[in-house]
Amino acid sequence: MLPVDLPGTVRDALLAPLVDHHCHGVRRDDLGRAGFELLISGAGSPAPPGTTHFDTPLGVAVRRWCGPLLDLEPHAPPAVYLARREELGAGEVNRRLLAGAGVVAFLVDSASQDGELLSATEMGRHGGAAADELVRVEHIERDVAASAQLAVDYLDDLGEQLAARAARAVGLKTVAGALCGLDLEPSRPARGAVIAAANRRLADPKPPLTDPVLVHYLVWSAVDVARERGLPLQFHCGLGSGLGGVLTGGLGGPLGEPHRADPARLSAFAGALQPLGVPMILLHSYPFHRQAAYLAAAFPHVYVDVGLAPPHTAAAARVIDELLELAPFHKQLFSSGACGLAETAYLGALTYRRALSRALSTRIDSGEWSTADASRIAHMIGSGNARRIYRL
Repeated sequence: MLPVDLPGTVRDALLAPLVDHHCHGVRRDDLGRAGFELLISGAGSPAPPGTTHFDTPLGVAVRRWCGPLLDLEPHAPPAVYLARREELGAGEVNRRLLAGAGVVAFLVDSASQDGELLSATEMGRHGGAAADELVRVEHIERDVAASAQLAVDYLDDLGEQLAARAARAVGLKTVAGALCGLDLEPSRPARGAVIAAANRRLADPKPPLTDPVLVHYLVWSAVDVARERGLPLQFHCGLGSGLGGVLTGGLGGPLGEPHRADPARLSAFAGALQPLGVPMILLHSYPFHRQAAYLAAAFPHVYVDVGLAPPHTAAAARVIDELLELAPFHKQLFSSGACGLAETAYLGALTYRRALSRALSTRIDSGEWSTADASRIAHMIGSGNARRIYRL
């Protein structure tokens, strides 16, 4: 599994069970080729005529690394891979791949009400792991907007529903970057402006929520609940926001404006949150991982991962190496960002381990790090930091 020779203690640390601190449910049903390809597409749309989404970094990785878990040779053709998947059935495929990821706990964004996706509990059962819920605040807002009659009801209900859902969760999450960008105001919006925006929202409560006043109000409301409950707040950044409807649950996003998902835009907001002590977690920050690493180094309450980059790009080792250059090791986390396919959970873990093993090997071979340092840091990033931050 690991591409380099490493001392036994470092190898053991890399292969130890991971805490996947951010993922989504995977499909429980059998998929035809068209449905499967939609789920390995970054944009969630069919490939152009005459092409296939298997000709992507993720598509190639599926055939190379997931095939053997389904009793196939590496690099089996797409048709062979999908036929074997259908032969085994979705339940068996999910069990093999989720268990194969070597995860001890899944933290699952269970916002989707789609019965075709495994719940957090089912993710844990299929993977032989613990599982907890992450609450996506935009989905709570959508439900409140659909039921509230007056703007004041909207504001009251939003706070109550956030608090109620947070009581059963280990963290909150926002996709504000995919809705209106990460230029969040460091001050709370004025109540009058919020009331006016809420009235506009109630006049047409269908998603997506794009009014920046309400997005800012929602994020600040989440901050209040996170502070009260002692929970971290996750922010989708970079690649996590750019994947649009696939990862934002159909809420939409500025796919043509990827720069607006740059976590550097959160700098002023992070400064405003620092006195409150609410942990901010910058999810999937590639290709802005250097900016995210800087924020993690600059602010005591900011944490970072590059979750989606290893399985979705061909630059996993470089990205992990660059994150290690600046972000404090106690600020880095592992996530797969798995969504829709169990393959993404397995590949998230596999490609992370392989990329980190290369980075550690380089540092050990140069004498920069000791084997004890490398082992300790691998444990911290793989599970220890998440256990501390999420109080697992």
